[in-house]
Amino acid sequence: MSTPGHDDPLSKERSHLAASRSALRAMREDVESLDITDVTANWVNAAVLEAQIEQRIKALADLSGTPLFFGRLDYLHAPGAEQAEGGEGERFYVGRRHVHDADGDPMVIDWRASVSQPFYRASKKDPQDVSLRRRFGYTGGDLTAYEDEHLLDPAEAATTSRLLQQEIERPRVGPMRDIVATIQPEQDEIVRAGLAGSVCVQGGPGTGKTAVGLHRVAYLLYAHRERLARTGTLVIGPNRSFLHYIEQVLPALGELTVRQATVDDLVAHVEVRGTDEATTAVIKGDARMAEVLRRALYSHVVPPTEGVVVVRGSRRWRVPVYELEEIVRELLARDIRYGAAREALPQRIAHAVLVQMERAGEAPDDRVQNAVARNAAVKALVKSVWPQVDPARLVLRLLTDADFLAEHAEGVLTGDEQKAVLWVKPARSVKSARWSPADAVLIDEATDLIERTHSLGHLVLDEAQDLSPMQYRAVGRRCTTGSATVLGDLAQGTTPWATRSWEEALGHLGKGEAVVEELTAGFRVPTDVIAYASRLLPHIAPGLTPVASIRENPGFFDIRTADAGPADVVAACRELLGREGSVGLIAADARVPELAAALAAAGIGHVGPGEETTHATRLTLVPASLAKGLEYDYVVLDEPQAVVDGEPDERTGLRRLYVALTRAVSGLVVTHTTGLPPQLA
Repeated sequence: MSTPGHDDPLSKERSHLAASRSALRAMREDVESLDITDVTANWVNAAVLEAQIEQRIKALADLSGTPLFFGRLDYLHAPGAEQAEGGEGERFYVGRRHVHDADGDPMVIDWRASVSQPFYRASKKDPQDVSLRRRFGYTGGDLTAYEDEHLLDPAEAATTSRLLQQEIERPRVGPMRDIVATIQPEQDEIVRAGLAGSVCVQGGPGTGKTAVGLHRVAYLLYAHRERLARTGTLVIGPNRSFLHYIEQVLPALGELTVRQATVDDLVAHVEVRGTDEATTAVIKGDARMAEVLRRALYSHVVPPTEGVVVVRGSRRWRVPVYELEEIVRELLARDIRYGAAREALPQRIAHAVLVQMERAGEAPDDRVQNAVARNAAVKALVKSVWPQVDPARLVLRLLTDADFLAEHAEGVLTGDEQKAVLWVKPARSVKSARWSPADAVLIDEATDLIERTHSLGHLVLDEAQDLSPMQYRAVGRRCTTGSATVLGDLAQGTTPWATRSWEEALGHLGKGEAVVEELTAGFRVPTDVIAYASRLLPHIAPGLTPVASIRENPGFFDIRTADAGPADVVAACRELLGREGSVGLIAADARVPELAAALAAAGIGHVGPGEETTHATRLTLVPASLAKGLEYDYVVLDEPQAVVDGEPDERTGLRRLYVALTRAVSGLVVTHTTGLPPQLA
């Protein structure tokens, strides 16, 4: 590895960095100087174009603390050209976005471009026509070092990149950062998988599955920008704290248009103010509830009991009851949405009338058919045969009317299961009801049965292992015509309805054809820490391969008896704050208030999950229920047995503990006054 003052090439690379920054600034100034006064037809076009220009200006921002490029590829031949002997090669700098000079020649190539792919995949065994791969080291935005790999030199042995290790192990304060400079070959294959297919990534702690999912979105937006601009993209996370933590990754890669949401956001048809017992939530989240809802909805359709007479001028046209019955049966058999069938019914009746008119010698057109469909008699018949149904009212009736539930849950839910989902205290109305998160998902299912949910081009579902089958269905109907990237770890499922297998989950999602990939190389969690946490795997997910840390730094790991209770926990936090980087204090939810008071008494400032850490306040106090997906340089884990005991059952508690144990990037201190869970022995 070369450092300042030792090698003249470093000054040349710094010059290229300075020139690239100048070129990027010129690109931005060119966009800022655009005058659209005379190029738009109306104010609507002008507003759209102004918004597009504004987005382009933001995308061209030069983030001073972020390297503009992080690698260089020297090709033996020009990429794409025939590799004849004596062919002239080319040099490309690989970075977060494309930068060109005044003549349009590239100074930095976007990491997503095909010409950049060998930066991640080329090796001694498969150099991919790359003679040299150079990695750059930075301090802030300043280039400070470089490291070369001569892929075609048989005398040079393959070694682990020190710059790569330093970047992986670099202390992290604040939100999650991109891994664009450190993507590994197995990760790159997932990132660059095609848009048409769905991918499921099973990855243990620290394998980079979240980063892979986000970089996959960025890649797909690069490769299929026009299509995804029309259909939309979405990143779904488990909670607001998690979304806040990851929200800067895509903007750092120049992607500003990706929406982020939780599953609760997607199904927010009603205000959620209540909660369910675990047993009740499991039943409401069971996929069988979809059939109960379907039966309940279509029970509103009743066969017509008499024909309909349409009066037009001096003529009366009668559609007999048997013909109406046939129309209703045909619509039911077509298996289209309830609302779409209801809209089709008056048109089908009107068509039957038009057939009679034509037989009588008239020549009606579409205007006549529409007028007949709006006829008062036809509208009255539709109202009685195929009435409008409000999805929230439908769910409310199912949860409060035992007879209605029993009628439509017969053979689907047992008697005990029906009792479990019925509300003890019925609500008077939809607005006054204390809806739970599981109820909101049921309403979303009912809404989709009535009217098709809009489908996106691609969505990323992170921490997917915690979703119920009904939640998977809610997410899946948002990408029925698109694809999905599903990210999760079966060992970190911490809900009573946690996913048992990816095949089952993907079936509920409607993506049974998705390819399941497994990441087992750990880049984040130190060796000693992941080895200790992996003692839980036989008890929580016996079929999974333990994560193997590839980090050279074994990390800092200690188990301490906290004889002085919270005072010893505070002392451990103070000790770790003496090191560089962020610190997380993770504890069972019930113990958080006591620890917060102890920190305050000791004069140690802290923030909560989702709040921004600073160099002055680097400690985050994290309830164990919110730790998933977060990471800190150092972690103090308070009272592991209390984390286990805070969950409804032991397996869920041990999974919650597994999550808490694997949040550390550089070191972990476990403190306990009571005994440790025997599974850690």
